[in-house]
Formats: sequence, C-alpha cells, structure tokens
Amino acid sequence: MSHLSEFIQLAIIVALVWYFYKKLIRNTASEKLVRGIFGLVLLWMTSFICSALHVDLLGGFFHWVALFLSISLIVVFQPELRKFLALMGSVSGWRKMFYGKTDDLHKRDTSSLGAIVSAVEYMSSKHTGALIVFPSTLDESVIERKGVRVDGQITSELLLTIFFNKTPLHDGAVIIENNRIAYAGAILPLSQNNLNWKYGTRHRAALGLSEVSSATVLVVSEESGDISIAEKGKITKYDDLKKLRTKLEKVMKL
Repeated sequence: MSHLSEFIQLAIIVALVWYFYKKLIRNTASEKLVRGIFGLVLLWMTSFICSALHVDLLGGFFHWVALFLSISLIVVFQPELRKFLALMGSVSGWRKMFYGKTDDLHKRDTSSLGAIVSAVEYMSSKHTGALIVFPSTLDESVIERKGVRVDGQITSELLLTIFFNKTPLHDGAVIIENNRIAYAGAILPLSQNNLNWKYGTRHRAALGLSEVSSATVLVVSEESGDISIAEKGKITKYDDLKKLRTKLEKVMKL
C-alpha cells in the first residue's frame, strides 16, 4: 500500500511540474535550458551513488558542482519565477493559469482586428515594411529593446503612421498588448538560422522572436509586399486576406 501511495505522489509531482512547464517555460528563451535541468538531476544522482559506494572524493566533487549549478538556476530562471509570483499574487492570474483567459471585460474588440488587416493590406500594396508582435506569454527578456511606449488605441491610421518610412520608429516592431499598441520601434532578436535569400532583416527578426518565445509576429515585406506570419520558428506566407483575418482572430483570441 505504501508503494502505491508513493507512486501516486510521484505522479502528482510529475503532473504539476509538466503543467507549470507548459504555462511558464515552454516557448520562452529558457526552454532550451530545461535540458540542463535533467543533466543537473543526473549530476545529483551521480553524487549520491558515489557517496553510497564510498567514492567520497569524486562524490564530493559532483555534490558541490551540482549545488553550485542549482543555485545558479535561480538567476537563470528569474523571468519565469517573477512571472509565476505575479500570477500567484492575483485572482486574474489564477484564472489565466487554469483557464487560459481573463474576465469578459478584457475580451478583444473586433474593430482592432479590422484596423490591423486594413493597415496591413495597404502597406502590402505600397511595399511598406512592417513588424507587428502579438505576445502570448511573451518573455520580455528576449526583446533587445522594447522601444517607445505608445499605449494607443489600435487604428489603421496609427499603424500606417508608425511604419511610414520617414518616421524614426518605422524600422522597429509594434508590440500589441491588451488590445492596444503598447510599444513601437521595438528591437527583436535576429534568427541565427540559415534563411532563404529572399528573407530580409524583418523576417529574420520575426523568426528570431518566434524561436525563443510563444509570440506570433506578422511581417510585411518592403521588397515584395508579401504578408507573412512567424510562429514557433516557422514562417508562413498569406496571400489571402480572409485566411489572414481568420489566423489573426485565433491569435488575438476573438
């Protein structure tokens, strides 16, 4: 009976760890470091085995190395820990964690979607380059510079003004938060993967952010006018505005 109880407790612990991994770590810059945690666990196990076999010198070495790396994890996972504590400290955070949504008062307005699609269509026809970021659980530490705080209503006129090639902010990205234009002129991390020659800096930036976070990034090519979306390290071209609108509805959770 005791073995069954221990098995059930272990299953609960594994389930909780997996759940919080999906909510707080997956699709962030720290996801790649999770593999290191398994290596750390292996290191601890090795130190215990060496101690049990009375290989004290080697066991002590592994023990202190594992201890040092364990303390270092607090620094490495600081953004995720901060995010977790913020969620734990608010009612809306608990709702978001367990239900993936907040109160009805925070539902997106479809007029914002229409403004984005309209602006993107115009910029595509005029070959005006654009980068628009739709965060999910965006790890802000992966953005090199968030740019200028705007906190403005999403309108096609404002988007067209920001991305007009004579303005200081046109080369950066717009970040959408809480159904508003939160920042403009943001600098995104560039992808280090080998890309097709037709992809310029904007596509590399969009892919770069999508590789290290769960954000979705819309790109308008200045050279070709093509409209694309980068997500999970992949880029997809959208020639049909209806399909683009449908995709953005899912991204914006409308």
